[in-house]
Amino acid sequence: MTDEGGDRGQGSEDRGPTPQKAEARPRNWQEPVTLLMLREWNSYGYELMERMAEFGLEAMNPATLYRTLRHMEKDGLCRSRWDTSKGRGPARRVYSITDAGNAYLDFWARSLEQYQRNMDAFFRLYAGGLGHRAKQKEDDE
Repeated sequence: MTDEGGDRGQGSEDRGPTPQKAEARPRNWQEPVTLLMLREWNSYGYELMERMAEFGLEAMNPATLYRTLRHMEKDGLCRSRWDTSKGRGPARRVYSITDAGNAYLDFWARSLEQYQRNMDAFFRLYAGGLGHRAKQKEDDE
């Protein structure tokens, strides 16, 4: 419980997240990035995992990707079929985006546009605030 002075408990203060622990980015990128790639081309899991590096998701566990793909398929965001083309090795499950997946991707894109506007506003204020703070410091001296 916080008292009126803002202290928590006996003598401890809530100073917020430390810079090392602060996270200022959207979470759960895997589904929209996967859908974005599937919108461009049908693909199988291993190929999707290789392409994730373009989005900074290169340290992905294959089991996590396949679990996500199964979940997305269950939710109707993508569908799969077995590719048994001759001469290409063993059969592979090829994924493609559905209409529901396209709608979800559109939702993500609109949400990210708003996030980008928020970030742009933050940096405008941040950059502008540096001059204000320096001037305030001069006035205080």
